[in-house]
Amino acid sequence: MSHSASVSQSAVPDPVVKSSSHRFGDPVVLTLTMGFIALFVGLSIYDSVWLTAFIGDGFAWTAKYLGSFFQMLLLATFFISIGIALSRAGQAKIGNLNTPEISTFRWLSMVMCTLLAGGGVFFAAGEPIYHFVVTPPAFTTEAGTAAAVAPALAQSFMHWGFLAWAVLGSLTAIVMAHAHYNLGKPLQPRTLLYPVFGEWILTSWVGGVVDALCVIAIVAGTVGPIGFLATQMSYGLQVLFGFSNGFATQLFILMLLAAVYIISAMSGVHKGIQILSRFNVILALGIAAVIFIFGPTLFLTNVYLQSMGEYMTSFFAMATMTSETAPEWWLQWWTVFFFAWFIGYAPLMAIFVARISRGRTIRQMVIAVAVLAPIATTIWFTLLGGSGIYYQLTGAVELVDALENFSFDVATLTIAQALPGGIWMAGAILLLTTIFVATTGDSMSYAIAVVGAGHDEPHALIRAFWGAAMAVMAGILLYLGEGQIGVLQQFIVLTAIPVSIIILPSLWTGPQAAMAMAREQKLL
Repeated sequence: MSHSASVSQSAVPDPVVKSSSHRFGDPVVLTLTMGFIALFVGLSIYDSVWLTAFIGDGFAWTAKYLGSFFQMLLLATFFISIGIALSRAGQAKIGNLNTPEISTFRWLSMVMCTLLAGGGVFFAAGEPIYHFVVTPPAFTTEAGTAAAVAPALAQSFMHWGFLAWAVLGSLTAIVMAHAHYNLGKPLQPRTLLYPVFGEWILTSWVGGVVDALCVIAIVAGTVGPIGFLATQMSYGLQVLFGFSNGFATQLFILMLLAAVYIISAMSGVHKGIQILSRFNVILALGIAAVIFIFGPTLFLTNVYLQSMGEYMTSFFAMATMTSETAPEWWLQWWTVFFFAWFIGYAPLMAIFVARISRGRTIRQMVIAVAVLAPIATTIWFTLLGGSGIYYQLTGAVELVDALENFSFDVATLTIAQALPGGIWMAGAILLLTTIFVATTGDSMSYAIAVVGAGHDEPHALIRAFWGAAMAVMAGILLYLGEGQIGVLQQFIVLTAIPVSIIILPSLWTGPQAAMAMAREQKLL
């Protein structure tokens, strides 16, 4: 790993963190996480009906009683992180380096690809059209009309915009960066609680439970996209090239995907993870340029401006929807589901963002994660989803039935084939989706390995082990039926309960950490 000169104002050396003496890290984390995988798979085999009902009930209860808490947590995280970025403390540099370890393009590529993941394609095409054909509760426009276009995209922006991105890598990343690089604490989720509980949380078994809960959330959040990618690719290969859409094809895709992201994770942040992310961003930019230039250019331009305006003016109305103002099923399957999903990712994403942002200022990190990346996401959603709405409006495609049944794979492929380039564009989007998921798989395999080791250079075999564990789980659930992948997706909402408590203190420890870094660098 390359190291630049230390920040001149700071005498704090590079962190010296004791690595775990265990081959695969903390045995509490390993036992609880592998126990969860075994239990979930075992119950899926033994009584999938009971498991589905149990998680469904928990999913509904969480959405009903904790949805507002999740919403307030995301709102507070965004506005506090922006406040820090705009303050003098925002000038503090992360990791006591003057020069960033990773170039700006590569850094932004890793941020975009890791956090946006497969959902960036899977939902970018289908979600805006769903809100177009089923009017979101914050709006009163007639579904399927020209007036419904901007509200539909605005609702998608709410789910994938400023709030979602901020919780993934702003306050928690600041806390983690200060604790690790300035205080020499381990790169583990338990470190987020160090400012509250001190050394006790780092050395007790409770810290192991905290880490395990966060790793389980990541496993649930990552295995789902891996499994869905296999089903989507299998369906796409059948439609485009006539391949059999069955478990054998899905398993082959899964094995290929796992091989790519495991090799990438083993090579590390500076090699495979960077290369995959950079290639994916270049491919996404190429697809975006083709859609914009050869697609409905004027429509997309006008719709983006209208939708961003709607997003801004209706921001709080959408962000604070409750069961008093919206149907419970809608909140459960949309706003609360997405917010819970992103909360579940937050601790390990904090580790990853802090790791790749060394040498950047707090301001650069927060603005990149909480402002620039969401804006890029809204443009991407407009290009894919906006084009889908255009084709739906003009009668080129008919997606009402598919989307009302939540058949997003059908919607995505139908839109892809209608785009300029037809079958070639569909193939490119399938490839893009695959690499998006691979970049999530490699970065999360790396992050889980970091949690076990407690430092940022875990053994390559540990990275491979966790990548393989998630692939095996996805394969077993696919064999049991696509529905079990969906059940695991619902479980994400349950994992957000303990994780939300773990990241809650960052609302005040984040500003404290930023000010401490600024004082050490004599900026305050």
